[in-house]
Amino acid sequence: MTRLLTRTAAVLALLGGIAFVIAFTGNGAQAQSAPRYRFDPDWPKPLPNKWKMGGVTGLAVDKDDNVWVLNRPNDMRDLELEAEVGDADCCVRPPSMIHIDKNGNVIGSFDPPQGHGMDVDSQGNVYIGSDTVRKYDPKSGKMLAAVQRAEPQPGAGGGGREGGAPAARVPGRGGPGPTGTFQQQGGGGRGRGNADPAAQAAQAAALVAWRAKYPPTAPMIVGQVEEIRLDEPAGEMYVADSSFGGRVMVFDLKTFAFKRGWGAYGKPLAQISTNDADRAYKPGGPMPKEFVGHLTLNFSNDGLVYAADRAANRIHVTTKDGKYVGKEFVIHPTTRGTTGGVAFSPDRQQRFLFVSDLRNNHIWFLNREDGKVLGQMGTMGENGGQFFGLHMIAVDSKGVIYTGEVFNGERVQRFLPVN
Repeated sequence: MTRLLTRTAAVLALLGGIAFVIAFTGNGAQAQSAPRYRFDPDWPKPLPNKWKMGGVTGLAVDKDDNVWVLNRPNDMRDLELEAEVGDADCCVRPPSMIHIDKNGNVIGSFDPPQGHGMDVDSQGNVYIGSDTVRKYDPKSGKMLAAVQRAEPQPGAGGGGREGGAPAARVPGRGGPGPTGTFQQQGGGGRGRGNADPAAQAAQAAALVAWRAKYPPTAPMIVGQVEEIRLDEPAGEMYVADSSFGGRVMVFDLKTFAFKRGWGAYGKPLAQISTNDADRAYKPGGPMPKEFVGHLTLNFSNDGLVYAADRAANRIHVTTKDGKYVGKEFVIHPTTRGTTGGVAFSPDRQQRFLFVSDLRNNHIWFLNREDGKVLGQMGTMGENGGQFFGLHMIAVDSKGVIYTGEVFNGERVQRFLPVN
């Protein structure tokens, strides 16, 4: 009897141990395993009308899981526009906004001024960032509204600002090529400006006056817009404004009136420093007090805002009211420029963050709870499934990943989940 009890106890202990191992391994594998994806070579289909896409500066998925692509037609060079003058069979400038369905077909387009960052509401209205945010009717291409913006910064010049009047387009004549790529055609360097001391002093004084007029508390867009995200249930629009290294700005979605904003670590706008030393950053060094540059953002189902400070390789997490929740996710800190666009996995809990990395040409997969890097996908290259200037990322309701590239990439790609 004693031997039977002993043997029974041993079996129960063994079974209990096995159950514990299975539960522990299962939970651990679930927490530590990054999603797996495969490149889809059949999406999109070739663009119509001999179009060639420029650098992708905005990407959004609408309620029907169709994709909106904001690109820069002015990235085209002469060699890419020879069809406009009949010298070759390809190509011509595309519209700056292209609508592509799940099957890869272009189902719409319009040609607003070039911009950076975009989103689309449930009615199909398109919101494009540039020197401010402008709302468009996609069918007519008519601008419906715009967020208030500051006067142009003295000395910045107006000709190159995105969102203004479209640049004159001469058939067959392009520009120097995509930003940040190889040596530009035509040679020549940037002008050194006016060397006259009196003119320089006057410009410096104008800049001081302009900065005094538009402090960090300015309830409008002061810099360039980097990203836009719409919270339709709350009737709000989140905008990443590049001024002062980056500000998260929230506007009323109907009236475009300013509601609230914050900076790094959730600090109120009035506490954002204007001292450039507070946003100095060296890769691998201590984190700066302020956002450093190229701020993007997105918000989760549970009401958290993820602000990605690309120039400092980090993501700050706050509530929708700007309260910092004590989470700062740092990705590959020895490389400057790793935290670009932020997207979420499609599960209800949104367990994973998907982060585009322009510098390393990776998509990073993070555990959303603690920011732990679980894996990465992609390398630099021009083959399908590789990236050459990974700039934008979006995820549809099924977890399909869409990417947009600048530099020499100048394309959109799709990746399908395999698990």
